[in-house]
Amino acid sequence: MPILKAEGLSVDYFTQRGRLHAVSDVSFSLEEGESLGIVGESGSGKTTLATALLKLLPMNAEVVSGRVEIQGMDVLSMDEESLNKSLRWRVVSYVPQASQNALDPLYRIDDQFVETVHAHVDMPREEILHKAMELLLRVGVEPSKLRSYPWELSGGQKQRVMIALSLILKPKIVILDEPTTALDTIIQAQILELFRELKEYERLTAIFISHDISVISNVANRVGVMYAGRLVELGSSESVFYTPLHPYTQGLLKSVPDLRSDTPYSYIPGSPPDLVSPPSGCPFHPRCPLAMEICKKINPALEAYDGEHLVACHAVKR
Repeated sequence: MPILKAEGLSVDYFTQRGRLHAVSDVSFSLEEGESLGIVGESGSGKTTLATALLKLLPMNAEVVSGRVEIQGMDVLSMDEESLNKSLRWRVVSYVPQASQNALDPLYRIDDQFVETVHAHVDMPREEILHKAMELLLRVGVEPSKLRSYPWELSGGQKQRVMIALSLILKPKIVILDEPTTALDTIIQAQILELFRELKEYERLTAIFISHDISVISNVANRVGVMYAGRLVELGSSESVFYTPLHPYTQGLLKSVPDLRSDTPYSYIPGSPPDLVSPPSGCPFHPRCPLAMEICKKINPALEAYDGEHLVACHAVKR
């Protein structure tokens, strides 16, 4: 049984302009110990997908359809108390986008560890702080920083504190949303290496979300590519990065400069679609170099191309 499974998940936002279809009919599963990377442009639905998996959507969002199971628990049918006591942080934790700003600047780091743990389990403060010190050492932060305020830490230190905070109750799954954004290149590399070590020694199952395809290539053994709220390609890292099938995936890869090659990089023309009134058919067809007449009328389903390599594209011959 997969440790996490999403089936036909669709999420809308209520806006002044009407319903915005942020996630549309997304399905995937995750085995224990796997690392799934979700990549796509800003606005493709990555963060909405992550928060929907934990039922942490904002007030103006609604799960229109679908099902989420984590360790056999039906997440979307659980109430808030059950989620906090049985699922969140104990089974799955979340490192949010711009997590450096998720720490309360008015409270010391030790108090934030204690408050987080007490929201989910009863544990003596001394035990919490002992675990926090061990985790800070593991992520490369001096335990003395527990007595610091967030504004006394560097960006890289705050990011590491958030990762340590997500591991305090030894969850089986960690969802990391843009964990290297706004960090310099050296700190990014350190965070990615830290994540690889944690995954290896803790046997963590992880969902790693980023708009940076080069980051995903370093940490994920499976990759899902999102466009306009849909998964348009899903497969192993090797198959998606070395034999990309969807024109959008191909465009993303070509837009990354390769210092080892003389091949010039290119970009995907146009802009992502308006998800309040998306185009008919395949949402990528206005920007797609391979678009055909059928692409304007019918939105292709995500189907198997070769084994577990899935793609949603009329131009791909199966």
